[in-house]
Amino acid sequence: MNTVVFDSPIGKLWLSAENGRLVSLSFKGEKTDKEITEPVLNEAVKQLSEYFAGSRRTFSLPLEPRGTEFQKAVWNELLKIPFGETKTYGEIAAAMGKPKASRAVGMGCNRNPIAIIIPCHRVVGKNGSLTGFAGGLDVKGKLLEHEGMKF
Repeated sequence: MNTVVFDSPIGKLWLSAENGRLVSLSFKGEKTDKEITEPVLNEAVKQLSEYFAGSRRTFSLPLEPRGTEFQKAVWNELLKIPFGETKTYGEIAAAMGKPKASRAVGMGCNRNPIAIIIPCHRVVGKNGSLTGFAGGLDVKGKLLEHEGMKF
């Protein structure tokens, strides 16, 4: 697996790829000085730079998030949330045909291995409040504000 560290406006992001597919984007990681041999990492950094510059609203990258079938179903629903919009855990559960699974959806969001690109930051609590995020609630708020929402 290849990893690159991207210095973003919200702090360092660790991106990892394997076999031409992005497998993780996280807020914590180890220092790396390896040469990038996965072209998808260069493309991911380019697209994230465009996102933070305000010229990109959607990502187009080959993804391979690793998790259970349920988690993958949650992440697929997250990918449907448009830039600048939010959904609640309950709305995601209902869209999956499992209206009583909002807590399980929350755990699926918590296990999202490709933050920002699979936009778990766009999921809020039932009353519209900011809730858990791997990068911290301050970062979640900054991402939502970047997308034009006030929190």
